[in-house]
Amino acid sequence: MLMLLSISSCGKNIAFQNSIVVPAANGSVNVTKDSNKNYLIKIKISDLAEVNRLQPSKNVYVVWMETDGDIVRNIGQIKSDSGFLSSKLRATFETVTAYKPSKIFITAEDDGDIQYPGMQMILSTNKF
Repeated sequence: MLMLLSISSCGKNIAFQNSIVVPAANGSVNVTKDSNKNYLIKIKISDLAEVNRLQPSKNVYVVWMETDGDIVRNIGQIKSDSGFLSSKLRATFETVTAYKPSKIFITAEDDGDIQYPGMQMILSTNKF
């Protein structure tokens, strides 16, 4: 007899705070711990303006993670449901990290491979 088990780890669902730069943008972050003790981070955003329409104009949205030790890491770039941003301005992001996140935030940047966040904060969670 073949038995299938579905194991789901309860995670944290954290809402982004209201954005000053893109007031219509809203979204949430879901963080779950997997069986390997890694952290799966899933982000869903809606009404996010195209990055090149910001003032000043930028090239990419970068997702950052702050860890319990207050270390900030670039964990990737926002990709949309279809192309960079879908026609409904929705975007999703998913990554796995060995580090426990305590805050997630998104900045608009000229380059996606930077090591430190710039000053143009788009969305941020509170510490969790």
